[in-house]
Amino acid sequence: MAVPKKKTSKSRRDKRRTHKKLSLPTLSRCSHCGQPKLSHRVCPNCGYYREKMVIAVKEKKAKK
Repeated sequence: MAVPKKKTSKSRRDKRRTHKKLSLPTLSRCSHCGQPKLSHRVCPNCGYYREKMVIAVKEKKAKK
């Protein structure tokens, strides 16, 4: 059974883990309203996907 000869330091351990991180989702602009949205999904702001209305979006109440 392989056993390490010396303790791995924190900096060496962390250097190995530099690529293990989450990346931000790629956003694109909605072709109808121009708001940012996830690719290949219905726009949550206007309800359009590929220039077609897919869902009816309720208007948001204005905050007072």
